[in-house]
Amino acid sequence: MENRTEVTQFLLLVLTNDPHLQVPLFITFLLIYTITVAGNLGMILMILLDPRLHTPMYFFLGNLSLVDFGYSSVITPSVMAGLLIGNKIISYNACAAQMFLFAALICAENYLFTAMAYDRYVAVCKPLHYTTTMRSSVCVGLLTGCYVLGLLNGCIHTGEAFSQSFCSSNIIHHFFCEVPPVMALSCSDKQVGELVVVYDVSSQIFFAMLVISTSYIFIFGTILRMHSAVGHRKALSTSASHFTAISIFYGTSIFMYVQPSSSHSMDTDKIASVFYTMVIPMLNPMVYSLRNKEVKSAFFKVKNALICGRPSKV
Repeated sequence: MENRTEVTQFLLLVLTNDPHLQVPLFITFLLIYTITVAGNLGMILMILLDPRLHTPMYFFLGNLSLVDFGYSSVITPSVMAGLLIGNKIISYNACAAQMFLFAALICAENYLFTAMAYDRYVAVCKPLHYTTTMRSSVCVGLLTGCYVLGLLNGCIHTGEAFSQSFCSSNIIHHFFCEVPPVMALSCSDKQVGELVVVYDVSSQIFFAMLVISTSYIFIFGTILRMHSAVGHRKALSTSASHFTAISIFYGTSIFMYVQPSSSHSMDTDKIASVFYTMVIPMLNPMVYSLRNKEVKSAFFKVKNALICGRPSKV
């Protein structure tokens, strides 16, 4: 434990040292972050202002947008600053705080996807019981569980990473304080810590995928048995958006976390991390709105209300 205090700050490396790429990357990330903020906060605003979206599905979707905005804001501005000023020094405590917030929010998103899958299962497979099954108290309970488990996950990951002894290099070969590259700096025996993180993430993903896959087996089975073309299209549209989002999210999460740090390629990890820390939060609002008539209708209603000062009749 004495050696751990020798490192009081870390050096985060930028994505590239090529000066010809730093400005184009900065502009690209600025555009991505602007779209992310506008898309996710816009989604929250639409859900709050349009009474037609005051349903369990959009209750969870609004919180998904809040989480996406949160963990993107924890990472992206710091990355953009690094591209402008070069490699960035971050204090020990700030690094721990960044890791905790990111781990907590990304875990909360994992369980939000699970809750949304259950919501879609009830909506499609048991529509007559939907209002009683997904009542307000149940939705609030599920949401609370998502955030509590997220905070617990943040404590576990940050605790394991920063219980290590950092007595040699303080250079993190990454653009933010993520668990695998930070643990790679440890000069103590990190095998137990790595296994705790891998098993923790694996168990969470396994549980989420079990619930999600079971829900979608029943959902697709119900859709195939539908005789109404309108009902078939509506169920398929809302379920397809959710299924697309979770496929992107879990693909990159599994790649990044369910392997020991010794198996990680730092450059490959950076590309994967850019994708799920910046691109996925930008894509989620698009995925859920492009084929969703309710969201499109709410968008035009809110837009007209803001422009004209009165709600439109959509």
